[in-house]
Amino acid sequence: MISLDRVRFLLAEAGMERWAGRLPRQVAEALAPGRHGDLERWRHLLEGLPEVKSADLELTAAVVRVGGADEIAPAVREELHRGLRALQPWRKGPFELFGVRIDSEWRSDLKWARVAPHLQPLAGRRVLDVGCGNGYYAWRMAGAGAQWVLGIDPSLLFLVQFAAVRRFMAAPPDVHLLPLGIEAVPPGLKGFDTVFSMGVLYHRRSPMDHLEALRGCLRPGGQLVLETLVVEGDETRVLVPRGRYARMRNVWFIPSPAALVNWLRRCGFQEVRVVDVTPTTPAEQRSTAWMGFESLAQALDPADPGKTVEGYPAPVRAVVLARRAGPPESKG
Repeated sequence: MISLDRVRFLLAEAGMERWAGRLPRQVAEALAPGRHGDLERWRHLLEGLPEVKSADLELTAAVVRVGGADEIAPAVREELHRGLRALQPWRKGPFELFGVRIDSEWRSDLKWARVAPHLQPLAGRRVLDVGCGNGYYAWRMAGAGAQWVLGIDPSLLFLVQFAAVRRFMAAPPDVHLLPLGIEAVPPGLKGFDTVFSMGVLYHRRSPMDHLEALRGCLRPGGQLVLETLVVEGDETRVLVPRGRYARMRNVWFIPSPAALVNWLRRCGFQEVRVVDVTPTTPAEQRSTAWMGFESLAQALDPADPGKTVEGYPAPVRAVVLARRAGPPESKG
């Protein structure tokens, strides 16, 4: 599922030997027997997917697509459909594999459309995608010209879903996923040109520590792309839910955009700017046949969709860009 030798080579070539040396142990621990009771079942499902490959890739459009419907027989497509459905829930997407459309819970293409116009060009850049999910955004980053993309996310189901998409590519680009959290990245690595953290910050008990860790991943002058929940207010406004927020258990801090800008500046980032603030709607996050559980609609107050069922402001997300300060010689 993991091209570990290739990932280690890419890291070492980019001057990140410290992490390359630790990866075998980290990955072995992440995939250790018993860590997740469904891992062997997911592996079996992955290995049972049809043995077909295509050189026909589309990584620049809303739907990440591998192959065409006419490349495989209807019976093989039905087998593929059953195998992919068994790997649900599919949270991020959409994907299309040989005509099988994966209609994920999130229309992740809508978020990418809000983010992409504001990025420094990704062509030739080494990219880290923190909390990458099943890799949808990583494939879009590759489509935008990134030299290579490394996604990290501790969810083993996301790893298997990523591997399922990648296995059908005859010549996959340098996009890789490791089942690790940001805690696995050595502090002060200073190796990536662009670091993405989308939909992660509000899940962290210590948001400032998360921002510091993201800064440590970036080379001097590198760009941070941060997307997170926000609330209205001045730079002193931060919502700390008493319990759940929009039915999510692990939401700790939701700042205003102004407070978030202040946090980033306090952590040493420069050129901090909010480039988008957009309410999340059930058109972007919803239940589908590929994610059959409750979704955003069930998390909103039916009498007032401007509020969550807990009475908090309904989800709004901001995209913030920032640059790590310091010339290359400041490494140390």
